[in-house]
Amino acid sequence: MEFDLLLDQIPPPVRIREYSEEFEVANVLTLSRFPMLIIFILLLYFGSPAVQIFSVVFLFIALMIDLIDGPIARRRGTANLTGSMLDIAADRVYELVLWVIFLDLDVIPVAIPIIVITRTTLTDAIRSIGVGQGKAPFDQHETSIAKFIVRSRWMRSSYGIAKIVSFCGLTLGIALSGFPPDSQSFGVSANLVSIFQVTSWIAAALCVIRGSPVILGAARRSLRS
Repeated sequence: MEFDLLLDQIPPPVRIREYSEEFEVANVLTLSRFPMLIIFILLLYFGSPAVQIFSVVFLFIALMIDLIDGPIARRRGTANLTGSMLDIAADRVYELVLWVIFLDLDVIPVAIPIIVITRTTLTDAIRSIGVGQGKAPFDQHETSIAKFIVRSRWMRSSYGIAKIVSFCGLTLGIALSGFPPDSQSFGVSANLVSIFQVTSWIAAALCVIRGSPVILGAARRSLRS
C-alpha cells in the first residue's frame, strides 16, 4: 500500500546522520508493525467493548504506517531489496493473520481466507524466484498491463483502502456486538458487519486481480521453457 500522492508534496528531508541498512528509519517503522499486531490481537480478544473500540484506532494507525514507510525510504534514498521484502512480509503477516482472526470471530465466510491465502502463497513463491535473481517483487513484470495491475498507484491504493476499510470496519462491528443486547450499539453491529463483509469480498477480488499477472506470467514462462 502506498501514500505517494501525499508524500510527494513533502520536500526531501535533510539527512542528519547516516543510518545502516538494518536501522534505517523506514525499516524500523516496518518492524514496529509486528508488535503492534500482537497488541491489537490482545485488545480485540481480551478487551472490553470500549477497549475493542480503541483497538479500531490502534489498528488503523498500524495499517497507516504501511502507507508511509516505502515513500520515506525513497525520499531518504535508502529504498532497497531488503526493505522491499520486509515491507511485503509485514503486509502478508497482517493480511493473513487478520483474515484468519475475522474468520475465527465468525464475521467473514471461510472462502475469503482461502482465496487470499491461496493467491498469496502462489504469488510469493513465484516472486521468490525473481528475488533470487536480484529483482524486487514489483519490478518483475514486463507488459504494461501487468505493471499497471501490480505496480500502479491506483490499483495499490484501491486494494489498500479496501483492506483498511474492511479490517477496521469488521473490528468496529465486533466491538459493538459486545455491548448489552438491548443497547443501540449492539443493534447496529450486525448491519455494520454485513456492510464490511461486502468490502471484504471487494478486497478479496482485488487480491486475485493483482495476483493474476504474477501467476499468468509464470505460466507463460513455463510454457516457453
